Amino acid sequence: MRVLVTNDDGVHGPGLAVAERIAEAVGDEIWVVAPETDQSGLAHSLSLNDPLRLRKIGGRRFAVRGTPTDCIIMAIRQLMDEPPDLVLSGVNSGQNLADDVTYSGTVAGAIEGTLLGIPSIALSQAFQFDGDDRQVPWETAEQHGPDVIGTLLDFGFPDGVFYNVNFPNRPPAEITGTRITVQGSRTHALHTDERIDGRGNRYFWLAYQRKEPEIKPGTDLEAMIHGAVSITPLRLDLTAHGLVEKLERHFAQTVPVADD
Repeated sequence: MRVLVTNDDGVHGPGLAVAERIAEAVGDEIWVVAPETDQSGLAHSLSLNDPLRLRKIGGRRFAVRGTPTDCIIMAIRQLMDEPPDLVLSGVNSGQNLADDVTYSGTVAGAIEGTLLGIPSIALSQAFQFDGDDRQVPWETAEQHGPDVIGTLLDFGFPDGVFYNVNFPNRPPAEITGTRITVQGSRTHALHTDERIDGRGNRYFWLAYQRKEPEIKPGTDLEAMIHGAVSITPLRLDLTAHGLVEKLERHFAQTVPVADD
């Protein structure tokens, strides 16, 4: 099996090496095409106004000065003689749950793979801070990742569907199992942090001020709280299908129909 690995933390991110080892456990030809620098939070963005610079690191490993989306396109359209059988995006340093999936470059890598017709999985590892240091239990994703991926490969990938997998902040032995989940919801908590530079000019950082969300049963948020690996099937189609007929009827009643 040919596996393409990317991430959004950059080619030097420690989670990329973890993803490579996971890929080696399920495949026999591993390609790594990852961003040259950290691309967290850039979601499903393309580099349209700047050239894509490509750097070969060695073997089938490349760095691209671009986004995770750029990396998938470069890998499949430029570097690989045949498409991969599987795309793994991650392992992200930090969970990608609930509404945060819309910001995630890790999830975007799986989205682009799916758009190109490749079975794709986003992988993220939750962690906690110990003072200023991240304490990331990478061994949890590395130990449980291959079995999760193997089971998903056995099940299959419906058209337009990819899987968002999150590993909880626990040692491997303390994982309580796996749960198939739906996407949860958080209270939006991004705010602007205003500061002054050395010349007296204002500038701003985007920052989080998290509020405790309502944890609904069956969600990815609930699975993580209970120490289970969360597997959420996501789809490219964002249409609110349940509203289509209702919206049609509403417009038929309120908007005049043009005469032929």
